[in-house]
Amino acid sequence: MKAVFISAFQAFYEEVIAIFDKLEIRGFTYWSETQGRGMYKGEPHYGTHAWPALNCSFLVFVETHKVEELLEALRRLDQTAEQQGLRAFVMPCEQMM
Repeated sequence: MKAVFISAFQAFYEEVIAIFDKLEIRGFTYWSETQGRGMYKGEPHYGTHAWPALNCSFLVFVETHKVEELLEALRRLDQTAEQQGLRAFVMPCEQMM
């Protein structure tokens, strides 16, 4: 089992949910407004007058065998609007109840 943290442009919400549905990933936690900027490029998302866009974030726990397929689907989505941004970070899940 792996934990995947996803930070994405808010407009990607429905597309991310569609990826979860396609991969039969049911449970997730969602934050509707998160702020940040990319490490290398892209526009900042601060929710301010100068930088009005915002991100959203997801935390999802998935079976290890689904991680690569999830990441590949997220990569394809990111490529549709690279300046807006989408990042996913995979972490181990050591215990779950």
